[in-house]
Amino acid sequence: MSNQVRTLSPSTGKVLFEHPGVTVEQVRQIAQASEDAFRTYRELSLDQRKAIVVKALEIIDANKETLAHELTTQMGRPISYTAGEVDTMRKRANYLIDQAEDALKTIPGQEENGFKRFVKKAPVGPVLLATAWNYPYLITINALVPALLAGNTVILRPSPQTPLVGDRLSEYFEKAGLPKNVLQVVHLGSWDVLDEVVKIPQIKLVSFVGSTQGGLRLRQATAGRILPLNLELGGNDPAYVRADADLAYTAAQVVDGAVFNSGQSCCSIERIYVHADVHDAFVAEVRKELATYKLGDPLDKATTTGPVISHQAVKNIQAHIDDALSRGAVDSTPENPTFAKIPSEGSFIAPRVLTNVSHDMRVMREETFGPVVPIMKVQSDDEAVALMNDSDYGLTASVWTKDIKAGEDLIERIEAGTVFINRCDYPSPDLAWIGWKSSGLGCSLGPQAFDAFYKLKSFHIRTTHG
Repeated sequence: MSNQVRTLSPSTGKVLFEHPGVTVEQVRQIAQASEDAFRTYRELSLDQRKAIVVKALEIIDANKETLAHELTTQMGRPISYTAGEVDTMRKRANYLIDQAEDALKTIPGQEENGFKRFVKKAPVGPVLLATAWNYPYLITINALVPALLAGNTVILRPSPQTPLVGDRLSEYFEKAGLPKNVLQVVHLGSWDVLDEVVKIPQIKLVSFVGSTQGGLRLRQATAGRILPLNLELGGNDPAYVRADADLAYTAAQVVDGAVFNSGQSCCSIERIYVHADVHDAFVAEVRKELATYKLGDPLDKATTTGPVISHQAVKNIQAHIDDALSRGAVDSTPENPTFAKIPSEGSFIAPRVLTNVSHDMRVMREETFGPVVPIMKVQSDDEAVALMNDSDYGLTASVWTKDIKAGEDLIERIEAGTVFINRCDYPSPDLAWIGWKSSGLGCSLGPQAFDAFYKLKSFHIRTTHG
């Protein structure tokens, strides 16, 4: 398999970026340089490291419009929204900076005359961050900031679909005064090469965001090493609309949760269960909401829904739709002139609403990763919870209700790392972002965001003799 990185615009199909790909031997040299830089970078104080990160964030913010345009061009999210990712990245980074001192402080042991005992949090060394394309700045900053603040050096492998993200971050952190080789970027187009890279002994941690299949492959590739992996993987996130929900509000939120970013998020709503008493009325509200969306050129500020990432993604999404329709699902998509006039270039697919779905359909069992809104009728809260838990995934789940106490009782029973009431598709920086089941290993964000990026070292000192 070629290691070449060749990035195509999902909206035009034109080549945006080409790179021959870094070889394993080149990464070995990069990893050695990272280890060498680690010896001196770890000696910087936390305040010194914070100052560099803050300066880099200021440079990023000053170039926000350029980054937003590049992001739209590389991965297809409408231009009206991409600057918002840079803004949200800054907010997350600020939270992490504020948490750093407390998260990295030494833990005192029990007091005893004649002894000093404490536990320090030591940086792990060179870390490999392999990031995804769908929210590349957010995903990268979740790991990059805690890794650097904890005193580690970083080898960043940006997604081949959003390679400029890695180059921009490297450029801006260098301008901010980050020492040489503390952050290095490697462009890899081949999983076979990545399999070998994670075996390089200088790399002491791998943090990966991507598919569950990718996470499993990395676990297999590193099986011969005692190497920690931090994995943020796929989802098949459910929503349950109770009979007492505010239907207009819920429909607007759920459609946004399912279709924003063309449904390409690990925490997008992928399956919706609706109480029978309000099923038909809810479907009507969903149709009304989706009729207002505009599919089209992502550089048009009026566009709400752009292309999906590739022609292969279109095929995968359509296969899920076709499977559902062949098993009795009903296409309940509202009339929308922009859905009927799909651009001829690029990888566009119109949002679809599917009703009369069931759990034997791929769209309810697998991660579709596209703008599909499958709705299933249920008879009770208990049936909804059982179906929500009937999944290999467990990233997020949401319950929509006016009865907050009833909702809290339900989300206690749901098997997912993040549970919402009357909200969805929102990683809050002050809460751990963690996948249950096949959705992940380890976590990011929250007070625990730094946990993966240090190792504990216990000090036991006798201060008296005799």
